[in-house]
Amino acid sequence: MQAWITDFMEQFGYIGIFLMIALENIFPPIPSEVILPFGGFMTTYTSLTVPGVIVAATAGSIVGAIVLYGIGRLLSVERLERIVDRWGGWLRVKPEDIAKANRTFHRYGVWAVFFGRMIPLVRSLISIPAGMAKMNIGLFVWLSVLGTLIWNTILISVGAALGQSWEKVSEVIGMYAEVVYVIIAIIILVAAVRFWKRRRAS
Repeated sequence: MQAWITDFMEQFGYIGIFLMIALENIFPPIPSEVILPFGGFMTTYTSLTVPGVIVAATAGSIVGAIVLYGIGRLLSVERLERIVDRWGGWLRVKPEDIAKANRTFHRYGVWAVFFGRMIPLVRSLISIPAGMAKMNIGLFVWLSVLGTLIWNTILISVGAALGQSWEKVSEVIGMYAEVVYVIIAIIILVAAVRFWKRRRAS
């Protein structure tokens, strides 16, 4: 996949970076830790510039984020509550649980969207609960731009600085991502255990 991504970016320049990052946001298996550092490296031997690559990557990220936000709006909390009310017994989930999760996102959603843009995998998926919670689209885009701009600027600048050694960034981000995934798995496991205990107690 890496060879295909880099070949596509070299062939289409800014447009290629824009499209790759937009796809990366919609399909998380496409790794931003390859696209962004390589985009930075491209500025050392092509006419591309670091600011230009940052703008193209950030624009692509926002387009992808808006697509997933729209999907979240279609999967509204009300629709999920109706589905859970009918079928939730099989999963031991109640409509109140959905409502509680929605309230939690409303409480911490601003920080979740901002910092989530700097966490692999989460940076894509966070758009869906934002849409479901009907977060103000202007606020959502603004927070996404800020968080994404920080992430993109760091990875692209480091890729440009390292030059042909840009792949070292991917290795470091890969280790960072693995740590994040473990932490997320632990959080989910703890939440599931607590939920199961509450259900059993009731």
